[in-house]
Amino acid sequence: MNLSRRDFLAAAAIGSLSSGLLGEQSPQEAATHGPVKLPILISAHNGYKYLDDAYTFLRNGGDTLDAALQVVKGPEDDPKDTSVGLGGLPNEEGVVELDACCMHGPTRRAGSVGGVRNIKNVSSLSKAVLEHTGHVMLVGEGAERFAVAQGFARETLLTDSTRKIWLLWKETHSDWWGPGLDSPDWKRHMGQERHALRLPDDWQARIDRMEEVAAEIGIPAEERLVAIQKVIFPPTGTIHCSALNEKSEISGCTTTSGLAWKIPGRVGDSPIIGAGCYTDQDVGSAGATGNGEENIKVAGAHTIVENMRHGMAPLDAGMDALKRIVRNYNNDKDRLQYVDMVYYILRKDGAYAGVSLWEGYEEGRPHTIAVHDGTKRAEKTVSLMKGYSDSWPPTPK
Repeated sequence: MNLSRRDFLAAAAIGSLSSGLLGEQSPQEAATHGPVKLPILISAHNGYKYLDDAYTFLRNGGDTLDAALQVVKGPEDDPKDTSVGLGGLPNEEGVVELDACCMHGPTRRAGSVGGVRNIKNVSSLSKAVLEHTGHVMLVGEGAERFAVAQGFARETLLTDSTRKIWLLWKETHSDWWGPGLDSPDWKRHMGQERHALRLPDDWQARIDRMEEVAAEIGIPAEERLVAIQKVIFPPTGTIHCSALNEKSEISGCTTTSGLAWKIPGRVGDSPIIGAGCYTDQDVGSAGATGNGEENIKVAGAHTIVENMRHGMAPLDAGMDALKRIVRNYNNDKDRLQYVDMVYYILRKDGAYAGVSLWEGYEEGRPHTIAVHDGTKRAEKTVSLMKGYSDSWPPTPK
């Protein structure tokens, strides 16, 4: 048996950590839309509160890529959003490394950056690569030097809060890397032997010990269980946004701090053109959040856009990409329960869909797609499988 996020939240009485989005609709409503209205923005749930200003900008003639970047810049600037930019959760050495990419439909250009340190708005940096170089992707130290040359400020991205959460992870839970879910030896993670911190089988005792360490580190009492959750279940936070104007011009971008506690240098799907984001002016745009390694293997965003090019509706195009992830695991739900993926899909005519592998992370915390076409709302995604995903690696009882 493994401790799921649902078990943890119920037993620890944290309650729902949902984004607080309003106006959620049923999957049936999300799949069947009325007359298309332009302009339109779609994004991951953490872009919801930034849609109003970006929509006004887009409606008044603003460029589609600039509108999308305006949405994702909000979470990048928010030190309390641990999924992107300032305050993003760091790698295993305590260093924040950011990834992003963007595609501008009207000019058919793309820009990308990966493994960037000390630069907060990497989504804007990916646009600078698009505009000011003959390259598509810059990474690591070279990307940082390019950013400074373009006028971006170097700044410390690790906040006091995320530093303390990293210290908690380092002290209590820092031995969980490898093997991956796609390894024949994947069940090695299921045993107690992977834990450097020896505790009784009762996972509540483990949490009690982590609370003690959290108190020693200086994490406020009201924040300790949330910090423990981030340690036990490493988040894969990301934000994608696609924008379409009344001239049918379309653009998209994706930005992330990547998987928490990752090996330094790990790059997920977010900066990979065709995986974390893909836009084709002739067809539409798609982006992803979730398990980056799985999305890279199916080139998710490109697959979806190509499916639409060949006549699939946005919903069907996204479902096909999800089925490819399932196929890679031979429909093995014992492993698929630890995988999740959300696709945000916008066709050139304004039709859109949000699809996910599972319904959400916990009951009461569904996957959603944020939409603004004159009316701002959040809609539940349509899931391929019923039920809720768990985080990898599992935590034994």
